[in-house]
Amino acid sequence: MPDTELDFTIEKIGDSKIKNPLPYVQSTGESFSNFVGDDEFIVYNVYAKKGDKPLAYGPSTVLEKAGPRDKIYFNPQHVHAAIVTCGGLCPGLNDVIRSLVRNLWYGYGVRRITGIQYGFKGFLPEYNFPVVDLDPDIVDDIHKIGGTMLGSSRGGNDIPAIVDAIERMNLNIIFTIGGDGTQRGALAVAEEIDRRHLRVAVVGVPKTIDNDLSFVQRSFGFETAVSKAVQVVSGAHVEADNAINGIGLVKVMGRDSGFIAAHTALASTEVNFVLIPEIDFDLEGPQGFLAALKRRLVARKHAVVVVAEGAGQRYLKAIEGTDPSGNKKLADIGGYLKDAITDYFKTEGMEVNLRYMDPSYTIRSAPADPNDSLYCARLGANAVHAAMSGRTKMLVSLWSNKFIHVPIKMAATSRNYVNPQGSLWRDVIEATRQPASMKNP
Repeated sequence: MPDTELDFTIEKIGDSKIKNPLPYVQSTGESFSNFVGDDEFIVYNVYAKKGDKPLAYGPSTVLEKAGPRDKIYFNPQHVHAAIVTCGGLCPGLNDVIRSLVRNLWYGYGVRRITGIQYGFKGFLPEYNFPVVDLDPDIVDDIHKIGGTMLGSSRGGNDIPAIVDAIERMNLNIIFTIGGDGTQRGALAVAEEIDRRHLRVAVVGVPKTIDNDLSFVQRSFGFETAVSKAVQVVSGAHVEADNAINGIGLVKVMGRDSGFIAAHTALASTEVNFVLIPEIDFDLEGPQGFLAALKRRLVARKHAVVVVAEGAGQRYLKAIEGTDPSGNKKLADIGGYLKDAITDYFKTEGMEVNLRYMDPSYTIRSAPADPNDSLYCARLGANAVHAAMSGRTKMLVSLWSNKFIHVPIKMAATSRNYVNPQGSLWRDVIEATRQPASMKNP
C-alpha cells in the first residue's frame, strides 16, 4: 500500500477521564512499571538508505504504542464486555480468551464478561445460542486444549441485527478474535454502532493461521502451525528416504500466502520443493516442476515436497463462489499433485513410492505451543488496555517486536504475501536447492 494511503490514526469513543486502577506510574526512573503515554509511537517503516531524508512523524509514518494508559474511558464497575471467536480454528484461541478474561477481571475489576457462542451468529436471535458467563475459574485451564471454548463459525453478517443484540445486552466492549473477514465484520459493526450514537468499543485480536494480515508482524497460532508442520515433514522425509525413489508430499495451509510452507521448509531443512500461491510454476516441460522432481530423484533417490493449499490453482477446475467468510473456494492441489506425479513417473517408466500427507485440520485444532501461548497472553492484555481506554475500530498487533494499535481499516484492506524478490523466499531457495524458477521459457 502506498505511503500516501496510510493512516494509522486510532479512533476513540470519548475522552479518558477516569484514573486507571492498575498500580503503575507515569514518570520514568521509578522502580515500577510505567503507563504508556498517548505521545508514544513506533516508526512504521524501519528501512532506510544512506542519504534518506529524516521522517516527518505523522499518521502515515508512526503506529500508536499499545499498553495501559493513566486515564481510562470506562468505569470498570459499569463495564459489560463480550468476547467472540469467528472463522476457522487456530491454535491459541483459548489462550486469548483466557488472557482477556483474566486481565479484565484481575486488572480492572470488570465482573460482567460474556462469551458469545459460535461467532457472529451467536448474536442473532434466529440461532438462539445461549451466552456464556466468563470468569477466571471458568477459563483457568482452557489454554491446555485446542479450539475455542466458545465455538466458532463463518458468516452471520447481519450487521443491524448484531448491533440490535449489542444494545439489548447493554454491552460496552466487544473483543473480536478472527482473521480479515472477521475484522471487516467487526469494522462494519463498529460503524453501525457509530450511526446509532452508541458508546461501545470494538477491539480486535488478529487471528489468521496463514499469517497474512497486513501490518501484523505475526499472527498467533502461526508458530504452532509451523512446529506441527515440521513434525509432519519429518515423517514424510523418513518415509521418502526409506523407499525406492520415495516422495513425501505434504500439503499445508496457505490460501493466498505461503508463509507456513516457507517457514516449515526453513525450520526442517528436509524439504526439497516448496510450492506457494505467490510463485507460479509449470508442471510439464523441461524446466517444469515434474522434470525438476525427476532430476532430484535421479541424484538423491528421494524428495520431500511441501505445497500450500492455494498453490497451482490454475491447473484445477475452479470452484464457484466463496465461503461464508468471503474466502474464495479452493480445489484440492494436494490430491491433484499426487495424481499428476504418479501419472508422470508411470509414463517415464520410473518406479516411485509416494506418500501424501494433509495435516491441515490436525494443525488447526492443536493447542498453542509455549511461544504462541506467551504471545496470546500479551495480545489479550494489550487488547484489554486499549478497550478500557476507549479505543475502537482497531487491532492489537506486533510490529518491529513492539505491541501497537492498528486501525482495522488498514489491517483488513489487503493481505500480506511472501515477496518473491524478498529475503524469505531467497532463503527458501537456498535451503531447498530447488530451481529459482520452474517456468519454461
